[in-house]
Amino acid sequence: MAKVCEICGKGPTSGNTIVRHGLEKKKGGIGLHITGVTKRRFLPNLQRIRVSENGGVKRRTVCASCIKGGKIVKA
Repeated sequence: MAKVCEICGKGPTSGNTIVRHGLEKKKGGIGLHITGVTKRRFLPNLQRIRVSENGGVKRRTVCASCIKGGKIVKA
């Protein structure tokens, strides 16, 4: 199953996880230092639901924002 919304096309995006060590300046330290950066993926909140379309019922993979926004009609 592809991690893509069938209504709006929302899919995975990429980003970084940033590891910081040290004590913050406002807490009396010399500041936070970045000690590691690794790639990560942000996945959409996909739900597999039954949708009414063209007089029938089909299963669709839809993101939560499309369900909340009323872009689909649940069966």
